[in-house]
Amino acid sequence: MKSVIVRPFTENDLANAAAALVDVHATDGYPVEGVDQPEAWLRSADVIAAWVGELDGAVVGHVAIMRPHGEDAVSLWMQQSGDREDQIAILARLFVVKPARKHAVGERLMQAAMSHAEEHGLRLVLDVMTKDIAAMRLYERLGWREIWRAPHHYGNGQSIDAVCYVAPHR
Repeated sequence: MKSVIVRPFTENDLANAAAALVDVHATDGYPVEGVDQPEAWLRSADVIAAWVGELDGAVVGHVAIMRPHGEDAVSLWMQQSGDREDQIAILARLFVVKPARKHAVGERLMQAAMSHAEEHGLRLVLDVMTKDIAAMRLYERLGWREIWRAPHHYGNGQSIDAVCYVAPHR
């Protein structure tokens, strides 16, 4: 049986997490913006907290909670709920390398982020590209609720269809 560990992200994880991200981009096209600077993407100043998933000692996944900056999911949730922006955070940077899937790494990463948000009084929202069916199934299985569909804009005028979700209130 393979051993899965989810733990807080540390600076020592950066190179391995960046390599995993490049691998995920090659297999799944995530993130759609590309991974020209994977280490910078993972160490964004907007990260509130982050975790890695390890499988048999190797970093195979990552998730972060990030400060909002006018994302559609945040605006939509504020309109629907009356919550203030400082009560909301973005679940982002979730990825698991293909060989590690089916070991519940993504689910365990999500649970770590959701627990952290709950402990800190934050409501999590996210957007996911409609092409990422497995991710949408995971969110829905964990009780996340679709709140809107909106295009995700990136790059030089590019866009892709996305679904906005809000975490369950526990």
